[in-house]
Amino acid sequence: MPPSIRVLSIDGAEAVRVSLTKLVNAEEDMETVGEAGSAQDAAREARNATPTVVLVDATMFEQGGTDDFQWLLRDHPGAKVIVLSTQDEPQNVNEAFEMGASGYVLKQAVDRELVPAIREVAAGGRYVDPELGAQLIAAEMAEQRRAEEDPLTDREREVLRLLALGHTNQEIAGKLYISVRTVESHRAHIMQKLGLSSRADLVRYALTEGLLT
Repeated sequence: MPPSIRVLSIDGAEAVRVSLTKLVNAEEDMETVGEAGSAQDAAREARNATPTVVLVDATMFEQGGTDDFQWLLRDHPGAKVIVLSTQDEPQNVNEAFEMGASGYVLKQAVDRELVPAIREVAAGGRYVDPELGAQLIAAEMAEQRRAEEDPLTDREREVLRLLALGHTNQEIAGKLYISVRTVESHRAHIMQKLGLSSRADLVRYALTEGLLT
């Protein structure tokens, strides 16, 4: 019986792709069906290979944003994305899931965590590196406590501050190393939470809260 899980790896470093391929191909129920060093190459590989799971380097996923990878989520709805990252902050994990990922694995833990992550998301679940589990729970609890006093997250407050200072969505994305789509999502959440309707409202709120000092 041929392997049931078809994996596509997207990473700008060839050495990383080779390492991922070795890990995947060592499993009887998995096979690497393509490798790509860019979003453009990935689009071609995905059309030819029809992957079950796509491994994406975090820097490519965040800086290119879902605009570059929207074709993947749209044209291959059955494919699940796992983001591979060196960043272990809860905010990075949450943003990856907001952009459509189903899994998040630290690159430093790939040897032990990649295979179970692939199997979990291929089965329709979600996977977060266990090292991040306690941090995510603690962050969620802290967020719940703070939400009683302040409805905005730290990242939303930073986006609000930059918006109030006159920065464009593109400029904010560059400053915070996130995608334009994520900035737009944060902006919409801010407006909804605060009941605001214009940039002028944002500026007034930021001034009132002392975010521009």
